[in-house]
Amino acid sequence: MILRRDVFQALADPTRRAILLLVASQSMTAGAIAAQFDSARPTVSKHLKVLSDCELLTTEQQGREVHYHFNPQKMKEVADFIEPFRKLWEDRFNHLESIMKSRKNL
Repeated sequence: MILRRDVFQALADPTRRAILLLVASQSMTAGAIAAQFDSARPTVSKHLKVLSDCELLTTEQQGREVHYHFNPQKMKEVADFIEPFRKLWEDRFNHLESIMKSRKNL
């Protein structure tokens, strides 16, 4: 059975978001990433697999170690998808704010 990973489902988990923040500044091994969490190493490995399956992380074999790298291009795709929604809600909130200000002045 092929399991298709959804990037938004991956981003919904706070541990995976924390992993992305860690790896965004420098590449890290699974062990170095796992050391930053109270979770068991296999649990962190599952999170890394989900992030890799969604292409939010890429891997690079260096000898016996696998280094995880943040994939800014994939995150840009996510941001580009979200941008129209952000703009829509920003416009709505600005409109609401102007209505509230005009009522306050009455």
